[in-house]
Amino acid sequence: MVFVRAIVDAYARYGRDAAAALAAAGIDPATVHEPSARITAGQMERVSEAAMRELDDEALGWFSRRLPWGSYGMLCRASLGAPDLAVALKRWCRHHALLTDDVRLVLQLDDARASLVIEERRAPRASREFCLVTLLRYVHGYACWVVDSRIPLLEAQFPYPCPAHAEAYPLMFPGPARFDAPVAGFAFDARYAALPLVRDEAALRQMLRRALPLTVLQYRRDRLLVRRAREIVAARPDEVRDAAALAHRLNVSTRTLFRHLREAGVTLQTLKNEARCARAVALLQRTQRPVAQVARAVGFDNEKSFARAFRQWTGRSPSACRRDARAR
Repeated sequence: MVFVRAIVDAYARYGRDAAAALAAAGIDPATVHEPSARITAGQMERVSEAAMRELDDEALGWFSRRLPWGSYGMLCRASLGAPDLAVALKRWCRHHALLTDDVRLVLQLDDARASLVIEERRAPRASREFCLVTLLRYVHGYACWVVDSRIPLLEAQFPYPCPAHAEAYPLMFPGPARFDAPVAGFAFDARYAALPLVRDEAALRQMLRRALPLTVLQYRRDRLLVRRAREIVAARPDEVRDAAALAHRLNVSTRTLFRHLREAGVTLQTLKNEARCARAVALLQRTQRPVAQVARAVGFDNEKSFARAFRQWTGRSPSACRRDARAR
């Protein structure tokens, strides 16, 4: 409810009454100042849209000038023709500076990590928390939509103390949250930044009719999750013995993990078998270890069961695999 109070405060600064926006969202005005009160994501979407339209300010009074309704839609459109997400986000940051110079958005990239940082140049005229959280959700929501993938965060950071409602942050930011940080921002795996955009102008027009869910709800589909799961299973087989452990490493629920595996047409056992097979082939071809030792190294109790499984995986015996490598 603290975010609803920020919207009500925006109405007050404009000398307007928030009653119609609260009614549109089904929010009882008597609950707005209750510390423990909560709303649904749908209510947050409706009250935000009503306020932005009625006040004609998508920044809800944060900045030194208004951002008329459609300002962020313009940013979406300006970024749409980019070849990949990194270029799209760089355009978003550059064009955001045309809307306001109260904050500066910066994309930082290296081989492994992409970071989106907010540099505050003036203190917001309204709730600093609501301003920073919403700006980050705008960027993250659009990024997920434009590449049609959930983008899990390595970290989201906020330059203020941990709030009383911190339990709401995992619902908004899919990754660890750090408070009392130097700046606001988030970081994600750089491979997502290399994904090509998959949306066109027609899809954008349809999305903009109901764009606010992107700022409220986390995107569900993750185009790289199964690839990341494969890498983790291959690199840390002893740490991901079951689905719960793998889901924890991926920072998703077990249910989400199973849904993505099902959509990709694979199972956790398939990933384990792929990893064991790759390790077995490497040991057979690159070392002189006896087959019995290779079997134990990849998790089999005896050579016979390993040989049977290896034949199912590759269509040949461990000995034949080693012979073929030497022949080459």
